[in-house]
Amino acid sequence: MTCETQSGHHHSEHSGASLVRAARAALTDAGEQWTDMRADVFDALAGHEAPASAYDIADALTARRGKRVAPNSVYRILDLFVRTNLANRIESANAYLVNRHPGCRHDCIFLICDKCGRAEHIDDDRLTEGLRDAAGSAGFANLKTVVELRGTCSACSS
Repeated sequence: MTCETQSGHHHSEHSGASLVRAARAALTDAGEQWTDMRADVFDALAGHEAPASAYDIADALTARRGKRVAPNSVYRILDLFVRTNLANRIESANAYLVNRHPGCRHDCIFLICDKCGRAEHIDDDRLTEGLRDAAGSAGFANLKTVVELRGTCSACSS
């Protein structure tokens, strides 16, 4: 599915096997290996509808593998996924959301439902460019824009 942001940025959203292939390609293009453990963490993260913590993923992998998986190991992999654009970190919840368009770099604005915990992102490069410009005017560089809006999703407000 190809999406267009409000500023005209195009990207393809992936799901299922297509998402895994795109993630694997993005990770290997970044010079990293796609190991079995990394694949398992990615699958577990992609299986969550709402943002997932490292503990959520460690519990899911422990159940799947039949042996304990330490959250610290999961944190390291999630940090790698954020650095290589395979996942996004929801700062206010210390949780992670799979990036459904790996390899596509842009700033995201997260909408987080306070009732059900679901998070989705919207793209509006006009807004994030304005934030970057303001930060640049204040002397900041190498910016990572994190915008999170909390409220109630349409499903929960009905």
